[in-house]
Amino acid sequence: MKQSEIIVGIDLGTTNSEVAVYENGSVTVIEGEDGKILPSYVGLDDTGELLVGVAARNQYVVYPERTVKSVKRMMGTPENIRLGDRDYTPQEISAMILRKLKNSAEKYLGRPVKKAVITVPAFFSDIQRQATREAGEIAGLEVVKMINEPTAATLVYESSNKSNKKVLVYDLGGGTFDVSVVMIEDDVIEVVASHGNNALGGDDFDALLEKVLRERVAEETGIQELDIQALARIRRAAEDAKKQLSFKPFAKVEEEYLLQVDGAPYHLNMELARHDYEEMITPLVEETMDGVHVVLRDADMVMADIDEVLLVGGSTRTPLVQERLEKEFGFAPRHELDPELCVSCGAALQGAMIGGLEVRAILVDITPYTFGTSAIGEVDGAFSLTAFVPLIKKNTPIPVTRSEVFFTAVDGQKEVEVKVYQGEAADALDNIEVGRFRVTGLQPLPAAMKSS
Repeated sequence: MKQSEIIVGIDLGTTNSEVAVYENGSVTVIEGEDGKILPSYVGLDDTGELLVGVAARNQYVVYPERTVKSVKRMMGTPENIRLGDRDYTPQEISAMILRKLKNSAEKYLGRPVKKAVITVPAFFSDIQRQATREAGEIAGLEVVKMINEPTAATLVYESSNKSNKKVLVYDLGGGTFDVSVVMIEDDVIEVVASHGNNALGGDDFDALLEKVLRERVAEETGIQELDIQALARIRRAAEDAKKQLSFKPFAKVEEEYLLQVDGAPYHLNMELARHDYEEMITPLVEETMDGVHVVLRDADMVMADIDEVLLVGGSTRTPLVQERLEKEFGFAPRHELDPELCVSCGAALQGAMIGGLEVRAILVDITPYTFGTSAIGEVDGAFSLTAFVPLIKKNTPIPVTRSEVFFTAVDGQKEVEVKVYQGEAADALDNIEVGRFRVTGLQPLPAAMKSS
């Protein structure tokens, strides 16, 4: 591969991030100074120097006020993040993580890395995808393609076991949930339908455990509001307990000198049972199962049509998740590949394809939302100036082009502003506006209210 054609694959995750490259006929997940998995934490040390990865995660419990985590959930929002003496956009914080991955790749490859394929949740909106692209550009990367995380993972699974089959990809990460139905026929991977929730993931499992720990502290000390350091320690303890409960029936939480109560140190000592934990998270797991039913309906399939279920994302290590999927489908899901690394591997494969290397797979992806514009029409039986007119339907294979004819609303109209929306609501204003443009120089013709 020529130097200018190196295209790495990056999984920019809520909790962890990875970078991989296709070389010598196989994919390598690049190991940086923090290992193959880079914690998606950014912070400042005592001197104001930037920390990214393990060092930032380690200082989180001591200095949470100058450490940022789970920035992926803020992508595409106008929210600013305070770090030190200035505010940053989510794109700028994400760029710091991407730059660290870029530097690790350059050190491993011994040459500059300028291009990348970056993965995003399948249900990310156009605004969130654009924010991700901007983060890559800030980090000095040309984002040659953004690929949906379940789709990227399928490339890796497919390359390890090729046959004609219908596959459901269940992707539960730290901050997002996606589920896709994929058709694999020989060397063609076609995404048929996708569904998801950009605010559901392992972070929400952590929050439920955190609530239990805080309630124990309040019960034993009478303190309802914790200081920022104690709260950060409890959050870390909740995350550690969640990981333990994925492999053990019980988890021990021991946080010494958590607080001072009447001049004496308070130590939190508590045992959590997997049974109780699973009761807590059952409503969230059931919400993901609702998503499974939605995507099957969108794909015009039933569970019996699915040949395999593939697990993606670190939160799929939760035993309850695997048990619920096995109960629904009647067979165990596949998880032989590392659910935290397979997404970056798939992105690297996609990068190799774009770079011109011979990788035996053709990828056909879809748009997860409907795109359209607004026009005069009816919404819920009432006259409206902002009726949503779908042009590209949800789950349409991409790339795609659609055209429609619209007519002016008043006699002699010489220009019109066209707004593009993303969503499924009947009223365009209830969807997300992703862009607008103005058409001028129209011939002054009589109005025609009906559009086609």
